[in-house]
Amino acid sequence: MTPEAKVKASVVKLLKKHDIYYFFPATHGFGRSGVPDIVCCYNSLFMGIECKAGKGKVTALQERELSLIREAGGVTFIINEDSVNDLERWLTDENFDMDGRC
Repeated sequence: MTPEAKVKASVVKLLKKHDIYYFFPATHGFGRSGVPDIVCCYNSLFMGIECKAGKGKVTALQERELSLIREAGGVTFIINEDSVNDLERWLTDENFDMDGRC
């Protein structure tokens, strides 16, 4: 399993733990480039999660899609091995202010 696949697996485990609807969008052929790795709906809130390994950075296309999600009222996360716990804190602690982005 690649390092990024491990991050995705950790995020999926967390989403399942909280019974959050999610899917991995297929971007082959007719899909849009830059769409987040995981798309979710949590408490009526649209979420886009981009998973990166280590210090991986989002591409310009990924940042564009994440910005469009935020502009539409959704929240976005860029998650690596170190920030999975921050996502869980955001999901469970109403006082944890991560502004929907990590």
